[in-house]
Amino acid sequence: MLKGKQLVILLEIVLALASANSAKAQNDSKKPEAGPPMDSGKSPFKPKSTDDPNLVGYTIGEQDVLVIDVWQEKELSGNAVVRPDGKITMPLVGEIYVVGMTPVQLQVELTKRLEPFVTVPQVTVSVHEINSRKVYVMGQVGHEAVFHINSTTTVSQILVQAGGLREYAKRKKIYVLRTVDGKQVRLPFNYDSFIKGQKNGQDFVLRSGDTVVVP
Repeated sequence: MLKGKQLVILLEIVLALASANSAKAQNDSKKPEAGPPMDSGKSPFKPKSTDDPNLVGYTIGEQDVLVIDVWQEKELSGNAVVRPDGKITMPLVGEIYVVGMTPVQLQVELTKRLEPFVTVPQVTVSVHEINSRKVYVMGQVGHEAVFHINSTTTVSQILVQAGGLREYAKRKKIYVLRTVDGKQVRLPFNYDSFIKGQKNGQDFVLRSGDTVVVP
């Protein structure tokens, strides 16, 4: 049997171990729970197209300035100007014909072409400048010129940009020349009727390539 002194020492050891275990349990309970592991192979964003109302129905054209961003690939990112031949040049991809594409379609095409070179390429294409949407105004206006338009520019608005009508302009004989299915059509615009709010003076939206003629 244990003597009195030995029993006291044994009890002290047991109490010390119990106290240590209790302190460890309290410390463990205060530690924050580990969150889910981060997936470093994915980008923090998804490619998205712009919702700018000026880009409704927009397709890329000559002289437009695009911003191409490849996530974590600075050497592949930057501005690209659409050349007169309808192409842009990009590292690794080379030349690619882009006229007629939407920004989203170009994103998809560039992603495919970069897959052999970049692990899970994430491409975003946005529009910095639209220089391809333009119309021509000639005749009896303040100044004849080429004007850039957006998706909502009308005949009356472009006439204001052209400095208005001259004194001897035939206000009722204005017309727009437009190419439709390879054929040129003539769309009349009666300025006086438009000002008076009459039915035959209905304003309409211009399209890229239109020519506004003020006799």
